[in-house]
Amino acid sequence: MAIYNLGSINIDHFYEVDHLPMPGETLASSGYRVGLGGKGANQSIAAGLAGAEVHHIGAIGADGDWCKARLADAGINIDHIATVNTATGHANICIDPAGENLIILYSGANGQISEDQIKEALGDAGAGDYLVLQNETGLTFEAAQLARARGVFVVYSAAPFDADRAIRMLPVVDLLVVNAVEAAQLSKALGAAVDDIDVPNLLITQGADGAVWRVGATGEQVAVTAFRVDPVDTTGAGDCFIGNTVAALDRGMAIPDAIRFGAAASAIQVTRFGTADAMPSRAEVEAFLAETETV
Repeated sequence: MAIYNLGSINIDHFYEVDHLPMPGETLASSGYRVGLGGKGANQSIAAGLAGAEVHHIGAIGADGDWCKARLADAGINIDHIATVNTATGHANICIDPAGENLIILYSGANGQISEDQIKEALGDAGAGDYLVLQNETGLTFEAAQLARARGVFVVYSAAPFDADRAIRMLPVVDLLVVNAVEAAQLSKALGAAVDDIDVPNLLITQGADGAVWRVGATGEQVAVTAFRVDPVDTTGAGDCFIGNTVAALDRGMAIPDAIRFGAAASAIQVTRFGTADAMPSRAEVEAFLAETETV
């Protein structure tokens, strides 16, 4: 089976600061790095390193050839990444000593993906495959419709959060992924309790408090606690969790085991600097889990 990811590709600029900037403040950075990022690229690399067959659907500018090469080096199929006449998307990320971050995004080429490109990419997709979506590209609704018609399981991460867009997506997703704040925002926009959000499956990530998966048809809930680590950079932790969880589901793991695998992967990732470059391999996650079980 395979994972198809309609997702953003960003060039991440990291600035290490002693505190997150306040409005109007000019703040000196004690460190600077550049790396591959974007919620889409992060999730693709996370899933690919976890052992999944991943096809990335996206776009870069002429300045992003190295991003495409980095995805290919991670084993990602890059046949459906277009090069367009717009700069590659990028993010400016401030990180404080506790690992908290502040991010400014520029969409760039991520906004230039075409519907024909998506149709071609999903041409061979079918039952047993997954489509992963986020809010850093357009055409998520159209892609979900196309995938659903082919029997593909649609995973939608409603971030960056937009209530109207999330509500439109609800009828065409199989798994909605939100963090606790986004869940509350969506609940308010719908005028309904979080438990009444009408999707087949709902996964709420809670940072250091773990995650909860709710099966809509039965109301059954599966919870996983977070692994205790000392984080240095939490950027991309949610992407790491989603990519690894979907990869685990793709290889047949049960929901409790899959989300635990995702939690272990993100626990490793936050102890490293970077986003895509910080994603752990399947072997590293399995070793982490084995060590944890013996403690």
